[in-house]
Amino acid sequence: MPTSTRSEMVRLKLVLVLFILCFASTSTGKEKERIEEQFTEELLLRPLPDRKVLAHFHFDTRAPPTASYGRHHRIFPKAIYQLVHKFQVREMELSFTQGRWNYERWGGYDPIASSNVKPPGVELWAVFDVPQDQVDASWKNLTHTLSGLFCASVNYLESSTAYSAPDWSFREFSGNLRYGTLPREAICTENLTPWLKLLPCRDKAGLSGLMNRSSIYRGFYHSQRLHLTSGEFNSEAVNYGIMLEQTLTVVLEPNTLESGVTRSSGLALQPSWSLSSLFGRELGERCVLAKSSNVYVQLEGSLVSVLKNKWEETSAYEADTLSYEEGSLSNPSFELSVSPNRIIKEVNSLHPEGSSILYHYMMENYSDSKPFELEFKWKSPLVWSCPQAPLHASRFLMGSGNERGAIAISLQATKRSDDFLVADIDEKGCRLRVDVFQVVPWYVKVYYHTLKLFVDEKPQSQADIIEKMRVSPSEDKVSPGVMELILRLPCGVKSAAITLEFDKGFLHIDEYPPDANQGFDIPSAVVSFPDFQATTHFLEDNSSNESPLVSKMKERSSVLSYTEVLLVPLTTPDFSMPYNVITITCTVFALYFGSLLNALRKRVAEEERRLKSKAANKSGRVPLLLSKLLAKVRGRPWEPPQAASTSSSQISYKLIFKVILVAGIAAGWQYYHE
Repeated sequence: MPTSTRSEMVRLKLVLVLFILCFASTSTGKEKERIEEQFTEELLLRPLPDRKVLAHFHFDTRAPPTASYGRHHRIFPKAIYQLVHKFQVREMELSFTQGRWNYERWGGYDPIASSNVKPPGVELWAVFDVPQDQVDASWKNLTHTLSGLFCASVNYLESSTAYSAPDWSFREFSGNLRYGTLPREAICTENLTPWLKLLPCRDKAGLSGLMNRSSIYRGFYHSQRLHLTSGEFNSEAVNYGIMLEQTLTVVLEPNTLESGVTRSSGLALQPSWSLSSLFGRELGERCVLAKSSNVYVQLEGSLVSVLKNKWEETSAYEADTLSYEEGSLSNPSFELSVSPNRIIKEVNSLHPEGSSILYHYMMENYSDSKPFELEFKWKSPLVWSCPQAPLHASRFLMGSGNERGAIAISLQATKRSDDFLVADIDEKGCRLRVDVFQVVPWYVKVYYHTLKLFVDEKPQSQADIIEKMRVSPSEDKVSPGVMELILRLPCGVKSAAITLEFDKGFLHIDEYPPDANQGFDIPSAVVSFPDFQATTHFLEDNSSNESPLVSKMKERSSVLSYTEVLLVPLTTPDFSMPYNVITITCTVFALYFGSLLNALRKRVAEEERRLKSKAANKSGRVPLLLSKLLAKVRGRPWEPPQAASTSSSQISYKLIFKVILVAGIAAGWQYYHE
């Protein structure tokens, strides 16, 4: 073969190899780009009717599947990744809450209230992808891990008396689901700091930099939540890895000088607010590791309806939406200091009040030298109400004394129209489904056969109202009592109530908490309405689809609410009486043995000096003066008379005689008995 032909073939092979390598690198780069880790941060601000502001932080971190990406991550927290694989967690949610959500004033029929509102204290539920006989062991190990990770008392949920296994009323998972709460857990910065450490930039940059501790914990409601979803153990989820959702929901009251201003109509003007007035600091540079950083200001549908009516009154209303001209808002009722990048409008709203609006701000153009400072200023007073659930749920105790009592769950109808109701219609007519899930500690012995139902203050038969019921009675020092109910109430119901009688048990002295006289807590009951779905459909576009917060608000979730935590006083022993007995006994022993030791440990020198002084006084003053004068003339120190030495020797002789006498008596007694 000619040399030229060989060289051409070699060149052709080299070109083919380079082409294949370039194609492989390009495809690999596209694959890595497709499965790359993602982190987004978002903040939602919403004015509330009772002169407060809702701030909802939403952080979303996603990791691709381990099979395609590997075990090492750049953004996703390593502690969470190890926790998922160690205990095979399919889904988990942990929340730390201080205060109680006001459903009447802050709403209960929206995605924020249905998904992010939690009961006071600590709530934890988890679903495991392990065999049924290993679920309890995985739960106990998980509670200890979370306790150390978040500096909380989550490990108290390891006991079988502190958690339960719901079947169908709480979540759709059955068998591998465990649920537990700690209503009395105190929430502080020690729980927030580990939660912030899971973020890529922590609280050094980005939206998390607004989390000023003093501003957050002075709020009326504060709830930090961690929701984990894993597809690592599901063979069907090929492109689905681990999703970590961290939310912080805070209700704050702005501190402004205009809070007391009133108008001629007699209504108080809503307080104006800004980021610095709410959180005590401005928003600087965004987190560089975040794929997107957004701030939203939401106006609820009822508020938008009131604004439209106000606009019509001032003859400044045009078209069907709020006017937006040259990047600045023109509105007679409020004013935004910064023009939003775009306005997102709700479509197909299920609420009769109207459609809500989102003002979207992108943080890409702001930095520490150019901070983002948003101010919301009210111009005229407005009155509106937040959308509520079809029934307002509350719970209270009945009875008196430390022996018996009753638990009552009350359901009161809220203001709504007939078009707002979406209920099932069966052979009995229009019915409204209500699910009730309640866990009661073992020391509150509930008699479930005493269950009574009242609809519009009239007693009802259980067969007519209860569609499904599951009861797991408590076992002393082993497991709590669990009740799951599905109620079918008439659509036009005004009020409904459930009552259960109980007896109060007795605890061992070691089982009482340090503040036993305060009482014992019964965790919040969960009341859900599966026929009503809390969702907000916004006008779809490319940018809104990329927002995890907007996508989360579009998801359909059942409307649910948590009742109050009940405080039950139990028969408590007088812990102060042992303390008083110990104190008095120790005082008596201290006085007795103190006096005895004081008498036994008197110094011999002091006794000798006392005896010498007595002898000197008996000898007379004239010889004493002569002896002192003679000692001074001789230039020697004066020494008192030695009469005391004879007395001391006599005392010592007497003591020796007594010892010898006692020893002789003891020897004689021993000899006599032998």
